[in-house]
Amino acid sequence: MDARPPSAAPRLLQQVRERVRYLHYSLRTEQAYVYWIRFFVRWHGLRHPRDMGAPEVEAFLTMLATQRRVSSSTHNQALSALLFLYKEVLGQDLPWMDGLQRPAYTKRIPTVLTAEEVRALLGAMDGPIALVAKLLYGTGMRLMEGLRLRTKDVDFDKHVVVVREAKGNKDRVVMLPRSLEAELRQQFTVARTIWQQDRAVQRGGVQVPHALEAKYPKVGQTWGWFWVFPSPTLAIDPQTGVVRRHHLYEERLQRAIKAAAAKSGIEKRVSVHRFGIASRRTCFSPAPTFAPCRSCWGTAT
Repeated sequence: MDARPPSAAPRLLQQVRERVRYLHYSLRTEQAYVYWIRFFVRWHGLRHPRDMGAPEVEAFLTMLATQRRVSSSTHNQALSALLFLYKEVLGQDLPWMDGLQRPAYTKRIPTVLTAEEVRALLGAMDGPIALVAKLLYGTGMRLMEGLRLRTKDVDFDKHVVVVREAKGNKDRVVMLPRSLEAELRQQFTVARTIWQQDRAVQRGGVQVPHALEAKYPKVGQTWGWFWVFPSPTLAIDPQTGVVRRHHLYEERLQRAIKAAAAKSGIEKRVSVHRFGIASRRTCFSPAPTFAPCRSCWGTAT
């Protein structure tokens, strides 16, 4: 029996990771692509993808649709991972790739919360995670944009927040609701205490983007780059293996919103995504960033 395929899988996945990072894809994309490619190789008995083609890819996608009954978005994600594998990693731009049809996305009417439901939802939450929810609702930021917020990107004098490397790898500016200024300043005090404790014991600095840490080795230890919402515990950086402090875990907000919806008696399907839609639908500002207009500043919460 050939012993090559089992040993080839880890090397193949390492090539996938290296290519994803070379193209500056997000960590979430890297994790998703590695998952689907590993699944694809194992489902075909650890055969190398070079030895497979259109029939194997279609069989795998058919299994996901018929046996696993995955959603159209999940199906498309798996297909994107396999196309990335063959085109970007293996360098095979074969004719059969263009013939693969993507499943149509399911179009659904979005669930939108009313202003009263949002007030009840926010009222049922407490702690820093409640402030994150208020900030997302008041500014229109996405979940990870709010959690990854750095102290240097909040300007209390101008009442603005700079969102760095947002969707599409673009920066943008959103308005900071005046009603959140006092709570946010208090959160800054809490975050600075944690930062001072980390500096006192010489812990590793927070993660900074790209090669900035190579150029400025101690930039991750500065106050300006520290998280506005730091995690209470330390974690291992999945890309570097360094033990450092990360921001709050995203599932904390997701769980808190579900618990608050149950406590408030809201029967609608509530999620962080739909919670963000509520802020965008409540405010009638034509701003492309979906930030609340100036008339909403004092009433965003």
